[in-house]
Amino acid sequence: MRDRGLRVVELRTVTYVSGPLLFIDHAHGVHAEEVVEVVTPDGEIRRGQVLEVDGAKAVIEVYSGTKGLDLATTRIRLGGDSARLGVGGGLLGRMFDGSGQPTDGGPPPMPEEFWDVNGLPINPAARRYPSEFIETGISTIDGLNTLVRGQKLPIFSGFGLPAGELAADIATHARVVGAEQDEFVVVFAAMGTTAREASFFRRHLEEGGRLNRTVLFLNLADDPTIERLLTPRLALTAAEFLAFERGMHVLVILTDMTNYCEALREVATAREEVPGRRGFPGYMYTDLASIFERAGRLHGHSGSVTQLVILSMPDDDITHPIPDLSGYITEGQIVLSRDLHRRGLFPPVDVLPSLSRLMNAGIGAGKTREDHRPIADQLYSFYAQGRDLRRLIAVVGEGSLSPADRRLLAFADAFEQRFVDQDGRRPLTETLEIAWKLLADFGNDELKRIPPDMLERYRTDD
Repeated sequence: MRDRGLRVVELRTVTYVSGPLLFIDHAHGVHAEEVVEVVTPDGEIRRGQVLEVDGAKAVIEVYSGTKGLDLATTRIRLGGDSARLGVGGGLLGRMFDGSGQPTDGGPPPMPEEFWDVNGLPINPAARRYPSEFIETGISTIDGLNTLVRGQKLPIFSGFGLPAGELAADIATHARVVGAEQDEFVVVFAAMGTTAREASFFRRHLEEGGRLNRTVLFLNLADDPTIERLLTPRLALTAAEFLAFERGMHVLVILTDMTNYCEALREVATAREEVPGRRGFPGYMYTDLASIFERAGRLHGHSGSVTQLVILSMPDDDITHPIPDLSGYITEGQIVLSRDLHRRGLFPPVDVLPSLSRLMNAGIGAGKTREDHRPIADQLYSFYAQGRDLRRLIAVVGEGSLSPADRRLLAFADAFEQRFVDQDGRRPLTETLEIAWKLLADFGNDELKRIPPDMLERYRTDD
């Protein structure tokens, strides 16, 4: 901060400490989002940021916590600048902590520019509509809940479900159809994750040959909680530089947004704000939107930022404020099933509550295949009917089912075993071939979602 030639003002007016927050007086000239240095009584320097200014008073969040600080001797150095990240091509292949400091043993990358981590609002007129298919290699996503370039798609998980493993597979195997492989990069941001999970993701990328095309920001569970509010913004700033300055297709993986929201609640409690639903601040929707809306494509730029957001639903409750608000902002959701996970299926994606609102824009003739939408509708219809029949036989027994009902029941089982469950990457063509084979036991008159001309072209007897 001081090396950049900015003004430096030092204050000794700390009046109150609450959790990760410092309250200072006589803060004339201080502005919101300004970066500060907090000098402890023993000379240690901690980074912080101004959260709020009210007249001559200000509230500062300290990224590494306020332990060991006292009111009389703690000093605040103000530099007049907002939080920034040094961006450049040297970010690729590097690992940072949640505040942007290198943790891989290497020196800080040489910055080409310094970008504000809070980003800038994007004019809606500058956005290009997302419409280019991203092949993830996961049948339940590629076939039924397609991800497109520039989309923001959350994964609604539960504690103990393999959302991290699914995200790691996507980061390793995903590709943008028609783009060179070196144009696709991953920015991974972990908030409150364990060291084991962080090590797994790094190792998975390394084994898949993607580590040198990845930027990692890791805020571990034993790192400062308040740092989690900065981590996703650092990751998105790096992604925006790579996408809009270098023309790359960037997949941003944010995990776990539940830990982020818990940190947001902690700060709101320390500020003694009036709580909203389940104690979360009333502005959580706006705060989440400031992160999620940084995904997209822009006119005049070949690159894009696509977001996969992982959040753990407390008690598997999809109506909890975190998934509920996220669903309003994002363009669909991938929902993981605890029942499928217990039965050993991977990835345990429950396709019925899952949704991609931009799927129709990214599939069809010239993008994927002309039979993509009809066959997805047919699979969804038969699987939904088969799931309903499972609940019915629990009441009336299987003996009361008609032959047509038995076929639907068998289809639901086969769909989960052959389509949902998979070992390794599947190209879209293989996904669609499996779908056609699953429909082989049904007559043409029963496949009401598929046009007759497509049945004639794609259906085979084997």
